[in-house]
Amino acid sequence: MGRRLVPLTLDNLPDLPKRCRACVFWELDPVSGEAALRAGRPELEKEAWISAVLLEWGSCGRVVYVDEVPVGFVLYAPPAYVPRSTAFPTSPVAADAVQLMTAWLTPSHRGQGLGRTMVQTVAKDVLRRGFKAIEAFGDARWKEPACVLPADHLLAVGFKTVRPHPRHPRMRLELRTALSWKEDVELALDRLLGAVQKEPALRPL
Repeated sequence: MGRRLVPLTLDNLPDLPKRCRACVFWELDPVSGEAALRAGRPELEKEAWISAVLLEWGSCGRVVYVDEVPVGFVLYAPPAYVPRSTAFPTSPVAADAVQLMTAWLTPSHRGQGLGRTMVQTVAKDVLRRGFKAIEAFGDARWKEPACVLPADHLLAVGFKTVRPHPRHPRMRLELRTALSWKEDVELALDRLLGAVQKEPALRPL
């Protein structure tokens, strides 16, 4: 089974599920997000956001392919690019961290270790860019796939709670922890990722 995690660009954005291509939950603040939905242009806003982040910071996600079929994706960016994060009761995300916004896998590919591989891939990319951690807002009452990831899943892949909350705890994954794998796992991940080009450093907004 061939697995590839490819940087997200405007070219492979259509490989995301339609509902995710039209979702601007994280990309816009609550007021702008509602306005985009009322105007019927959330997909255009999503493309504009990804384009801006690509130009200023580099790829902000990975698309997961198994045997060349897209089966999932993950989105992440520095908190300055994620307006919705300030609306959470446990914000802000730490300045030394990148925010893991959301991730999704087809039901048939869950429970196969792809979720952990996705997080490890993000960790390696974020470390290359000079950050110390990944942070995410978890959903402690998660019942079905949504924009906010289940807190239990984040705990399972190595995150720890840094600011508790009954619904939306803020969680953190220290990169030195995420990347302390055995050598054979490192080699396997390097083969999986292939040659990763150096991406632009973060410029102030």
